[in-house]
Amino acid sequence: MGQTLTEKILDDHLVEGELVPGEEIGIEIDQALTQDTTGTLVWLQFEALELEEVQTELAAQYCDHQTYQFDFKNTDDHRFLRSAAGKFGAYFSRPGNGICHQVHKEHFAAPGKTMLGSDSHTPTPGGLGELAIGAGGLDLAVAMGGGAYYIEMPEIVSVRLEGELPEWATAKDVILELLRRLSVKGGVGKVLEFTGPGVETLTVPERTTITNMGTELGATTSIFPTDEETKDFLSRLDREDAYVEIGPDEDAEYADEIVVDLSELEPLIATPSMPDNVVPVREVEGTDVEQVIVGSCTNGAYEDILPSAKMLEGREIDPKTEMIVAPGSKQASEMLAREGWASEMMAAGVNFSEATCGACIGIGHVPASDSVSLRTFNRNFEGRSGLEDDNVYLVSPEVATAAAIAGEIVDPRDLAEELGDLEAPGIELPDEYYGADTDIIEPENAVDDDLIKGPNIADVPLKDPLDAHLEGPSLLKMGDDITTDHIIPATQDILMYRSNVPKLSEFTLSRVDEDFADRALDADGGFLVAGENYGQGSSREHAALCPMYLGVEGVLAQSFARIHKANLFNFGLLPLEIDEETYEKIDEGDDIEIVDDVAGAVRSGAEEFTIRVNDEWEATGYLDASEREREILADGGKLPHTKMQYDQSGSGTPADD
Repeated sequence: MGQTLTEKILDDHLVEGELVPGEEIGIEIDQALTQDTTGTLVWLQFEALELEEVQTELAAQYCDHQTYQFDFKNTDDHRFLRSAAGKFGAYFSRPGNGICHQVHKEHFAAPGKTMLGSDSHTPTPGGLGELAIGAGGLDLAVAMGGGAYYIEMPEIVSVRLEGELPEWATAKDVILELLRRLSVKGGVGKVLEFTGPGVETLTVPERTTITNMGTELGATTSIFPTDEETKDFLSRLDREDAYVEIGPDEDAEYADEIVVDLSELEPLIATPSMPDNVVPVREVEGTDVEQVIVGSCTNGAYEDILPSAKMLEGREIDPKTEMIVAPGSKQASEMLAREGWASEMMAAGVNFSEATCGACIGIGHVPASDSVSLRTFNRNFEGRSGLEDDNVYLVSPEVATAAAIAGEIVDPRDLAEELGDLEAPGIELPDEYYGADTDIIEPENAVDDDLIKGPNIADVPLKDPLDAHLEGPSLLKMGDDITTDHIIPATQDILMYRSNVPKLSEFTLSRVDEDFADRALDADGGFLVAGENYGQGSSREHAALCPMYLGVEGVLAQSFARIHKANLFNFGLLPLEIDEETYEKIDEGDDIEIVDDVAGAVRSGAEEFTIRVNDEWEATGYLDASEREREILADGGKLPHTKMQYDQSGSGTPADD
């Protein structure tokens, strides 16, 4: 039997386990990526592990979230990250140079490589045939130190593309269609591997839009094979030497197949406040729009913004609508400026932002109250825009620009018919990508060789080994689809404390219960209770680290998002799955006890744990964990566990688990 593309790359990097779905495997990591809101903790953990130098082929540190540097704490973080990159041997992308996924695609992404990144949209270069996976920062720190990355072998699903996109339908509509069909939980435990004749009709930038937003399906990653389009794109980047031909065998077998006929797609829109609330644009036409933003890591490349510029040529945006372009990289801005498109857009009434993630997480360009914002981003979780009660829609650049012209949501096909002279811009790649590289500092040209820590940068807190007896109150009961934005918000006033866990923990779950942190500290232990898909969204490990710091012992949930569950193990929090009946029966404030020797049961491989509530009734919680994850959990988390492994090996690299 032949292999899928995913199996080929995993097999080439396999250091432990077998490629059997559901079994844990360990793989070697070629490239590492981190950004400024997760990177501070990554490098603090790297330092705590007493590692001296990055061991992966390449590591890159980007500063893309807090680029406006509202506070010295942000600027201190960037200085620390520059010093960490210099000391430990990573590339450093300066603030304002662009969003990590776009800049990495421009400079480093390579077919056939594995990449681990402390950002949930790390799968973006899957459009180039790179197997890229988002993970918690501690997993990344260990991988950069030479350790394997462990993951449960996912199922591999073929997404067979047929036909060709019609006018006004885009790559954004491909992934929105998948979200409409599968939901934000539809990709959990799966790799989406794109196959079929429709693949060759898509350029690499279109493919990376799709792989970027595959994250919203809950997928482990998404990936395309390489072909002449891949080779051509790398050639335009002057990186053709990175090209390798890689794809599935003809007789490869997949766990499932999803067929998408590209020719049947139409402009789609994700309505508030989940990426899977998808309908045709025509169903919500006529809705007034006050704000439009084109950009982000999903649709912020040169070839994403160019269609907007073409649509705006000789036109003006509606007077009641504000339009902002947030480029994915400074290179995209420079190219648009040199070709005159930036000035064309400015003449139409568009404002240009720095190349930053900012607006995507509520830092800048917060919508007005009781207004509608159309964005080409990947997430529209409630409150993520910086306005708690927001109305954010997700669309393609073409739909966004049509709304800016009309002042309301409109299918661009209908606007084109109304205006008479508006042509579908399509996708156009430049003959070559160009721009100054002064904002990327190579390891050999590092500015610093020692760490520089400002007063807001604190040490990483450690947890004691798992106790034999766990008991405490049900601190908070939550519903389904609690995101990491709910657990640790990413707004400007909170984000500046990402390198200061004691302070950051004060904001834990504040969007659900503003008194939670105080109650958790007073309780000195306890549990979180949640419904389905707990911890979906960002890879931020702070969503596990801060509850741990506050004394939370574990989470009882009906199901967990992949990255967050891994982070719970990494910080020594017991993740038990419960059934719907148990969830419904537990109330906030109930006394919860995990019966018998918990630490011993975890180490011995027990899968069922007795939960006693109020000393009145009992239920069963289930621990789905590998032997390695159990050892990590019992040792109090991955940091103390890995330090013990290093001590035992005596070599500065992890001993075999």
